[in-house]
This record gives sequence, C-alpha cells and structure tokens, in this order.
Amino acid sequence: MLIGILAGLMTGALWGLAFIAPRVVEPFTALDISVIRYLIFGIVSVALMAIPLFRPTGMSRRMLLTGLVLGAVGTFGYFLAISYAVLLAGAVLPPLITGTAPVLLAIAANFRERSLPWRRLAVPLCLIAAGLGVVNVASLQEAPSGEVGNLLVGVALSVFALVMWIAYGMVNAVVMRAPDAPDALRWTGVQGVGCGALALMLLPFISSGPAMLDLAAPATQNFFLWALMMGVVTSWLGTYGWVVASERLPMALSAQLIVAETVFGLGYGLAFEQRLPSVPEAVGALLQLVGVVVAVAIFARRRILTPEPGTP
Repeated sequence: MLIGILAGLMTGALWGLAFIAPRVVEPFTALDISVIRYLIFGIVSVALMAIPLFRPTGMSRRMLLTGLVLGAVGTFGYFLAISYAVLLAGAVLPPLITGTAPVLLAIAANFRERSLPWRRLAVPLCLIAAGLGVVNVASLQEAPSGEVGNLLVGVALSVFALVMWIAYGMVNAVVMRAPDAPDALRWTGVQGVGCGALALMLLPFISSGPAMLDLAAPATQNFFLWALMMGVVTSWLGTYGWVVASERLPMALSAQLIVAETVFGLGYGLAFEQRLPSVPEAVGALLQLVGVVVAVAIFARRRILTPEPGTP
C-alpha cells in the first residue's frame, strides 16, 4: 500500500505541472505544447516496446481499445482543457475545481452503493461549495469587465476537465483492479500510444510550426525543453505512477490522492505568478481543502467500519 500511496503522490506532483506549462512556454500556444508533449509520450511508449517487458501482449482487443481511448481522450483531452482554463481563469480556480474530483468520485460510488446517508455529506459538500463560491465571486468582481467572459469560459473548461478526470480515474481503476488486469508498464504504454496517435492527427493544426524550426531562439529552446520534460517525465512517469496507485489501492483511497495534484498545482501557479494568494483565494482554497479532507475521512471511516463481504 505504501508504494501505491507514494506513486499517487508522485503523480500529483508531476501532473500539477499542467497548471503552469501553457504559461511557461508562451508565445507558443496550449495546443502546441499539448500536441508536441503527447507526441513525445507516444514516441517514447512505442520505442520502449522494443523491449519485451513493455509490449502489450496478452491483452484483448477490447482492453487495447480502452487503453488507447483512455490515453487519447482522458489524458490528452484533460490536459488541453486545463491548459486553456489556466490561460483564461488564472492560477487558482482551475486546480480548485478539479480538486473536487475525490468527493465527486465518492459521491458517484455512493449513488451506486448507497453506503452512506446523504445527510452525513452535507457539511463537507457545503464547505466545498462555499470555497468554490468565494473564489469564483472574488475572481468575477476583480476581473476587468472585458475579461469576465474569458473567466467564465475558463471555469467551464475546468469543469469539463474535471468530468474527463473522473471518467479517466474510474475506468483506469476498474481495469487495474479486474482479475485480468494488465501489467502497469504495458498499460502505460498503450495509453501513450493513444496519446501519440491523437497528437499525430492534430500535428497539422498547430499554429507555431514555423517558429518551432528556429531552434536557435531561446523561446523555442524553452518550449522543447518543457515539451520533452512533460512528455517523458510528466506524461510517461506520471501515468505509470497513477496506474501503480490504481492497481495497489482501493478507488476510495487512490481518489484521495488527487488532492495532491490540487495542492501542487496551486503552489506551482502562485510561484509562477510570484505572489501569495489573495485573502478570498486563501479562504476559498482552505474551505475546499477542509471539505475534501472531511468528506474523504467520512468515506474512509465507513470503509474501515464496514468490512468487505467474506472478511472476518
């Protein structure tokens, strides 16, 4: 279990870089960094398959297709949505919105299993709603009139990214905890191929193609350095870490580790802007994090007090 927890925390630290990458590589666009990053992820995944240990052998066609779609939509789609969300809504709102994923996953499970009365979730859900409300209202009030529309689009993209994250987390956990679960290294590679295939199809649509050829320019060098790091370290190693966490931990526990991505994302964003959070941002973030922790504790306590069927 310790390995699973450490793997999940590592993934949170790596995936949190998604909240600053599109800003660090400007004037290149979010689509540019997304396409090149995931193209590198795909190339690395295919190259590693020259080693038998990484080849996706023994998987059914359905499982292979699931992995390809999971990588292309759940990973690529999430990063692209969150990239534009950060550019439009800033450093604080997107990670706070996606940080509600642990609770929403638990709620989805509760709808299916009815393991807890809803009244017990009232307090943490109200805290989360209040935290998001404080930050959203403050952001809307402080935004210049001409930027309110961009802010709302950024919030909508953050919600869309959240939905994709939840879908990704649930499907990945179901696959990795099934009796015929694939090996973590091979499953990571299949997702990488899915990302690379989608990136290859989108390659003609990137807007900064000519600028990428100027390898002597500092901006281009910075872009490719970040693309390489995001493709190899954040994408391949981060995805592998999450696959390991999904394999070794119950979904209720692995979902809690998503909070790490929120914390790291907030920290990276504020460090990039070289500022401390404003009072509304700090209050909103604290309310939400407390709400998430309380909700997770309720579900975790329920899991401990209610043994699995067949256990003594």
